[in-house]
Amino acid sequence: MGHKEHKQHAPRQVGIGVISVSTSRTPQTDESGDLLAELARRGGHEVLDKRLVKDDVDQIRGAINEMGAAVRLRALLLTGGTGITGNDVTLRALEPFVETWLPGFGELFRMLSYQQIGSAAMLSRAALGVGRLGEVPLRRVFAAIPGSPEAVRLAMEGLILPELGHLVYELDR
Repeated sequence: MGHKEHKQHAPRQVGIGVISVSTSRTPQTDESGDLLAELARRGGHEVLDKRLVKDDVDQIRGAINEMGAAVRLRALLLTGGTGITGNDVTLRALEPFVETWLPGFGELFRMLSYQQIGSAAMLSRAALGVGRLGEVPLRRVFAAIPGSPEAVRLAMEGLILPELGHLVYELDR
């Protein structure tokens, strides 16, 4: 079976958790987290939980672990903390959960981003991986997306939404 057949058998709705990572945003100013959740819903998916945490490894991991108790949660989408400053710790926070990184996501994201913002795209550490979380045996998708609304829209519309069901289908095979 090829990728087209896989997509036909893939789930149409995936349970999603959204985590915004930021020291400067508040629930009222979390434009990227709100957009991430809105695009997921528009794509037919269910947002099971949405949180805003500081750029702190323990806070990020705590939110991930709390969300992970939901068996219907199949994808955790994080926005923010993917740059190169000392405060950008999202990828470090994901390390215990991700078993396999899918480098093609970051490569494609930076390629598409380059078309919009030029060479500054190379500063992004956007990443996608799969792994396990807590006691739930299901494998899950973990996406780390830059914190700007433009990056969220690019990642969701161009890469994640077209393949999310397919990713979950492959994890369950």
